[in-house]
Amino acid sequence: MTSMARRIGKAAAITLVAGTVGGAALLAAEAVLARTRRYAKPELGLALRTTIGAETAPPLRLVMLGDSAALGVGVDRVADTVGGQLAALLSGGQAGQGRPVALSSVGVAGSRSSDLATQVARCLLGDRPDVAVILVGGNDAITLRRPADAAAYLGAAVRRLREAGVEVVVGTCPDLGATRAIAPPLRQVVGFLGRRVARAQVRAVHASGGAVVDLAAETGAVFRADPNTLSADRYHPSADGYRVWAYALLPAVAHAAGVTPRLP
Repeated sequence: MTSMARRIGKAAAITLVAGTVGGAALLAAEAVLARTRRYAKPELGLALRTTIGAETAPPLRLVMLGDSAALGVGVDRVADTVGGQLAALLSGGQAGQGRPVALSSVGVAGSRSSDLATQVARCLLGDRPDVAVILVGGNDAITLRRPADAAAYLGAAVRRLREAGVEVVVGTCPDLGATRAIAPPLRQVVGFLGRRVARAQVRAVHASGGAVVDLAAETGAVFRADPNTLSADRYHPSADGYRVWAYALLPAVAHAAGVTPRLP
């Protein structure tokens, strides 16, 4: 019996090692494929400043900071970005029945939370924004940045904006497990890493005086169920995906701006 147990234990150990090595090789291969895929590129026109709504009153100044999500990579019209859709909702839609919104973005595709300090400095030049929306975290997760470190950089950016009198709303790391550009099981791994970053972000933003929306919790199920929420590269959101995010962010952004949006 002892000999049999020893043989079973040895076989189990060999199987575990083989499975671990095989799993690591599979993850490495999928990581190489994910890095070499062709992803959507930023459209130059998305970085332009624009005013949405009838200019019949002083505009609400809304600035987007963060990574490709803040810039709108995956779509080619400002109106389809999350910032453009938020601005339209805040101003009363296409009819422009509410306060006009002066929208700008200092987001840079590929940014991590450590890049926010430069973006904060840029957005505080000239006319001070009324509300800043920060969308960041995905690149921190996929580059294996420690969640606590990423959250510390985010918290510092939120504090700096709040000290300048700017209201801040942060959309946490989205549900990376919903992306279809990355195959399982790597997709599940990056989803797990994204959730760790998001949890750290929530704590840091609250401690720094900002408002936070957990995008993975609020919208992840929609992205997992509907492939049309992703753009052609199956990684960045489509216009539909950005609309889902905009509606999730809207209550917090409207509260920060002190306006009541007129929903279509």
